[in-house]
Amino acid sequence: MNKYFINACVFAAGVSSVPMLVQAAEQPSSSYNPALSLILSGTYGSFSRDPTKYAIPGFSLASETGPGDQGFKLGESEISMSANADDWFSGVLTASLSPENTVTVEEAFIQASQLPGGLGVKAGHFLSNFGYLNSTHSHTWAFADTALVYRALLGNNYADDGVQLRWVLPTDLYTEVGVEMMRGDGYPFGGATQNGNGASTARLVMGGDVGASNSWQLGLSALRGSAAGRKTHVTDTSNELFTGGVGVDGVDFVWKWAPNGNVTERNLTLQAEYLQRHEGGTYTISSTDYAVSDMQSGSYLQAVYQFMPRWRVGARQDQVQANTPAGVAGTSLDAQGHIATRQSMMVDYKRTEFSQIRLQYSIDNSNLTSDNQVLMQYVLSLGAHGAHTY
Repeated sequence: MNKYFINACVFAAGVSSVPMLVQAAEQPSSSYNPALSLILSGTYGSFSRDPTKYAIPGFSLASETGPGDQGFKLGESEISMSANADDWFSGVLTASLSPENTVTVEEAFIQASQLPGGLGVKAGHFLSNFGYLNSTHSHTWAFADTALVYRALLGNNYADDGVQLRWVLPTDLYTEVGVEMMRGDGYPFGGATQNGNGASTARLVMGGDVGASNSWQLGLSALRGSAAGRKTHVTDTSNELFTGGVGVDGVDFVWKWAPNGNVTERNLTLQAEYLQRHEGGTYTISSTDYAVSDMQSGSYLQAVYQFMPRWRVGARQDQVQANTPAGVAGTSLDAQGHIATRQSMMVDYKRTEFSQIRLQYSIDNSNLTSDNQVLMQYVLSLGAHGAHTY
């Protein structure tokens, strides 16, 4: 495995290499003790439909899963600190400050990533290793918003309290396996069932190089758990509740190209994921119970091309669809035969890896009426700059 595959996660001019794929888990920066960072972001949004009435027929969405707000809007300010406690253990705390003056702990965990045999352990509250996009923070996304399938099936992303074990196998082909035991409080679960052991995940990742200019990664993921009174939010009623079993399966693939592995001049990233969710149990909607067994699925395909230093263009196609369980006509679970789709294009400029300005245009057919969306975004990273995943 050559250096390009190890460092291909860094696709911005001037970023130093990071040995992410020879470790079982991400290492925080050790430049400061603790290393401190601040992410500042903001958007200007223009929508042809009222974003407060956003809905996807057939899906009972989690809160804060809409397209955003009209006009100027300060994004969440993310503060992160990390440090090594000793030669085995390190800790990371990431907190999000919203414009409404609320503070949310996004991640707070300890990890041991230098254990013998390629083992890595993480414990605390963290973004699950399920899927490709789920474990990434929003300021690292290639687009201003997450993929439609993550919005619909995972409430943007799945984070929870738990423990994670990852193992890089001693093979010529990069191979990593990982499992997690989670509390089961985060969407798509809720209620911390089974005495606080209400969810689990498993993931297999393989990857390697094709010549000096190409690398690839394939991932398979499974997420299982249960919900007890899971609350979701829709625009035309009060909270909905779900109690029952939830299973999500996913496959992801990434291909990266850069001439002779030099990502500073030109590079191309092709990325795709497919997720499928099964739910069986009872939905309580407007005080009425519905026994349901349904299947929902979705995918996205995106390409991001850096055609010259600092400048990138990207295109993304995503869609989600759901079956309509018997007896739920007229509720949020009624898909009305609709397949939600969205097409997005973006261009962004990075003065350095610490500053970014992006313009994005989307035709969003999530609902029955098309929505033309324009987003302008800035992202500024101050302080220590941690490594990015592949």
